[in-house]
Amino acid sequence: MASPALKDAVGGLDRDGFVALLSKLIGESARLQNDPPAHRPEEDLVAQHVVDALRQVSTETGGGPLVVRKVSYAEGRSNVIVEYPGTVPGRIVSFVGMHMDVVPANPSEWDFDPFSLTFDSEDKDKLRGRGTTDCLGHVALVAQLMRRLGEVKPPLKHSVIGVFIANEENSSVTGIGVDGLVKDGLLDKLKTGPLFWIDTADKQPCIGTGGMIPWHLKATGKLFHSGLAHKAINSMEMNMEALKEIQKRFYTDFPPHEQEKVYKFATPSTMKPTKWSYPGGGLNQIPGECTISGDIRLTPFYSTSHVVEKLKEYVEDINERLETTLDTRGPVSKYVLPDENLRGRLEISFDGDVMNGVACNLKSRGFKALCKATEEIVGHVEPYSITGSLPLIRELQV
Repeated sequence: MASPALKDAVGGLDRDGFVALLSKLIGESARLQNDPPAHRPEEDLVAQHVVDALRQVSTETGGGPLVVRKVSYAEGRSNVIVEYPGTVPGRIVSFVGMHMDVVPANPSEWDFDPFSLTFDSEDKDKLRGRGTTDCLGHVALVAQLMRRLGEVKPPLKHSVIGVFIANEENSSVTGIGVDGLVKDGLLDKLKTGPLFWIDTADKQPCIGTGGMIPWHLKATGKLFHSGLAHKAINSMEMNMEALKEIQKRFYTDFPPHEQEKVYKFATPSTMKPTKWSYPGGGLNQIPGECTISGDIRLTPFYSTSHVVEKLKEYVEDINERLETTLDTRGPVSKYVLPDENLRGRLEISFDGDVMNGVACNLKSRGFKALCKATEEIVGHVEPYSITGSLPLIRELQV
């Protein structure tokens, strides 16, 4: 928690300045929607507003100590790193994750214009517009904090760093946002001090997130006419039974962990299907192949790489023992056709964007300071954890 002298020097939030900046950011939000190929965001629009807000107290103009740097890995899609230098090398407090893209919004489904900042008619302290809580409000808030530090110039031992990022809302395109910054080593020095990821709409501290493993389970059988089911290997039946067996083994090997209660996780680790796909065909055709896709949300007390290896082992074992491992459905349902020397087969694959979960250090000064501040402002503190996933947080933890 900041000392009374520092809090008095920095002061409270400049409401008018915050609202003015946020109004500019929300005004750009139609061009910040991230859902390619329909929507390709232009985060540079927000990045430029941030740079402009800080320019007068930056080293660029000589008007202040802030070191402001834009980093781009794609045209029109910038990240911004802002540093208020401290007096002791290696001591750092950082605020990361304020992303400058938003999820799409269909104006016809809103009661007000999502792409402009307005006040709620019944609550003048409530701001409305796409991105107010996810995450343009956070962008404006941290930009105002950095600006105030540049104006007041308090003598701090710790450097204070803010990292505003591109491309958080979509993972189909990579290397543009925080992943590019981490790859280039631009965030390595943040590991020496408390790091706060600023991307939550909740008033309470989030102290844990889940890992995420996207998976695809493909079943290959034998296509045949549904009137001659005894000559087919029904890939859908085989895939459903295989997934049931795989889930059973997953929950046996990765049960609820005792630390999940300590961190107040809303759920334990889960594996579930979320999508079906197959090549297509008529209702009178038993499909020869199909794919079930889904994800695993893994509490941070388990290793994502270990889970991936175990799932591969499950599938290999099932393939070797189809006849005895998987239940069939009806008198002619089967996954092996001995007379044709034909066996059904399962394949599991994983997308490249596997994310690791993180459990914050509950003994750290940063956590204690955040709890104290939350209690002071909100009136109570109730840390929580969820198995939602954030990119590269674990990699920034020492």
